[in-house]
Amino acid sequence: MELFHVGFLKFTLIDLIDVLVVAYLFYRLLVLMKGTRSVQIVFGLFLLFVISFLAFWFRLEGLRWLISNIATVGIIVLVIVFQPELRSALAQIGQTRLFRLFFKYEKEKTIDELVKTAVKLSQLRYGGLLVLGREIGLRDLIDTGKPINALVSADLLVTIFTPYTPLHDGAAIMQGDYILAVACTLPLTTNPRYGQLFGMRHKAAIGVTEESDAIAIAVSEETGNISVAFKGVLYEDIDKVKLKDTLVRLVKSG
Repeated sequence: MELFHVGFLKFTLIDLIDVLVVAYLFYRLLVLMKGTRSVQIVFGLFLLFVISFLAFWFRLEGLRWLISNIATVGIIVLVIVFQPELRSALAQIGQTRLFRLFFKYEKEKTIDELVKTAVKLSQLRYGGLLVLGREIGLRDLIDTGKPINALVSADLLVTIFTPYTPLHDGAAIMQGDYILAVACTLPLTTNPRYGQLFGMRHKAAIGVTEESDAIAIAVSEETGNISVAFKGVLYEDIDKVKLKDTLVRLVKSG
């Protein structure tokens, strides 16, 4: 089916689908890289592309030879450099709604472990900050902490947040079924609405959700209250019985 024909240029329905698919893939790539150092690398690659174009256009033989040799190992270098992002991207693809039509993607176990963690921390009056990453990458924040790469476990998380242990200060960041890093530093909200009433832990929970689509759970060591932050809004003093329903609803939301 031909959509239009201008001179030698034909644009068919297949071409339209091709353009839309490529545009969507670029969009997903940019979303995944948002908030990570990969953006700087992409700008560097773009500059290299411009230089190579100029070298071939003006027939700069020395520069052409150098770029041609770099290109032979460029793919391997890119795979190594982007390895964390590629791994995250593949995991995210498996979590998209399209794949969920064919494969049942179940987060119940992870949510159950987070609920058990929050309830236990509340009972013990241990402060805690849990961040569940979704689609927007949190690589820059993960790099501020200590890598764990362990399955989400309430016992492990409670142990980590036990006072005076080396890793209790900071946030635990999770993606899917894995704890990626602990003792992570999060951005603090500057919203005056939360300026005077909350401590650093709650401000960090709000801050990370202002800059990403993550869900953050904050447990107060003073009161034991459990709060959940999402899209820059803090839901305070959530009933322990309703905590799971709240997390399930937010995970399913856009």
